[in-house]
Amino acid sequence: MSLDVRHLENEIIDQYLYDENDRPWIIGFSGGKDSTMLLQVVWRALRKIEPILLKRRIYVVCNDTMVENPRMVKFIKGSLKRIQIAANEQQIPLTVHETMPKMDDSFWVRLIGLGYPAPNRFVRWCTERLKINPTTQFIKDKISEEGEAIILLGTRSAESGNRAKSIKKHEIKGQRLRKHQLPSAYVYAPIKDVTTNEVWQYLNQVPPPWGGTHKELVTLYRNANAGDCPLVIDETTPSCGNSRFGCWTCTVVNKDKSMEGLIDNGEEWMQPLSEIRDFLVETRDNQEKYRSRERRNGEIKEGVWGPLLFETRAEILRRILKAQKLIKESEGVELITHQEMVLIQYHWFRDCFFSTKVSDIYNEVFKTQMDMSRQEEKLKEEQDLLAASCKENPEDLQFIMDSLALQKTKTLLIRKRGLQADIENRLDQHLKSLKNPKS
Repeated sequence: MSLDVRHLENEIIDQYLYDENDRPWIIGFSGGKDSTMLLQVVWRALRKIEPILLKRRIYVVCNDTMVENPRMVKFIKGSLKRIQIAANEQQIPLTVHETMPKMDDSFWVRLIGLGYPAPNRFVRWCTERLKINPTTQFIKDKISEEGEAIILLGTRSAESGNRAKSIKKHEIKGQRLRKHQLPSAYVYAPIKDVTTNEVWQYLNQVPPPWGGTHKELVTLYRNANAGDCPLVIDETTPSCGNSRFGCWTCTVVNKDKSMEGLIDNGEEWMQPLSEIRDFLVETRDNQEKYRSRERRNGEIKEGVWGPLLFETRAEILRRILKAQKLIKESEGVELITHQEMVLIQYHWFRDCFFSTKVSDIYNEVFKTQMDMSRQEEKLKEEQDLLAASCKENPEDLQFIMDSLALQKTKTLLIRKRGLQADIENRLDQHLKSLKNPKS
């Protein structure tokens, strides 16, 4: 192997022991080739350090957008479980964590509930909500607890010219760390100078220290003709797409080559997902057929389109549930959660869509009698009561409904941490809008 692995490991050992403050390390892990090599090299380096010196906490963070490629999700879940078990057994101070978007920011709640058109390469509303915000919050929490944090990423200069320029721009001369845009956060990219061929040589020759082999990972790449989607911590990290494993709903690229590759290599059950993705592109691009001329603020402006029509949103939900019915029993894949459906119904009631309910579509597809009537009646009562209460001050209605949606999101996740701060932020924004109506 041309790569000097020993030199890499020694650098990591030196960096780990050099820091007297024992700032925690946060390792971005996507389950792909680069982040796997990063974690493996760090792990092997730590095994060479005397256990008494392993004082620094290490957090392995994996982001789940809730619309990840299901084949990759299954693989990553298994890997994370093995990583945590092995870390405990080998007494490495490492814990595994998964970040997820707030429920009200999930892809389906935004697209089906609020009518957001599918993202394109100019408007990527998904990246910040699904990837950047959840992981950024995790990093902020650790900085709040520890004072500072070092983020280890598997980014490599060889991957693209733009990324190489970004790495160079933020490097602190003479040091291994570069500043992150978050205060008190630094980035360390140990494998930034490793080539793609060297990554594969390493993974093919060195088994993972958490057990098993890399055969499944290699097979996934071979069948999908793909690259991994890196952990996204800011807007300088390139979006997924082209041949990368990422969200199966990704409409930023013309074709999802990784999903097509998996289908061609025996994963036929993913065909309905590919068809849904193509339909999302159609609903985005055929504006006259699928989108409203009226924007959410009531404006109608030539050449500017509003949210997806209610009929479009209902049809997307119907297609998702039909696909879920086909594949859940055989593959155990859930495309949309019950919590998301509750919030989608909430937003439909907010937009005064009463003709068809989420439960109607669900029962139509699954031939069941899912009863959301109590929740639906409560939502309808809230809507009517708020509208009546705010009759003389209609500008307050949107703020109250937004605050209720925020509270419901926290409740559904059984996680109310930060709720008061979020509501206070919404209140500040509302008061500013009252003072400056044009803004």
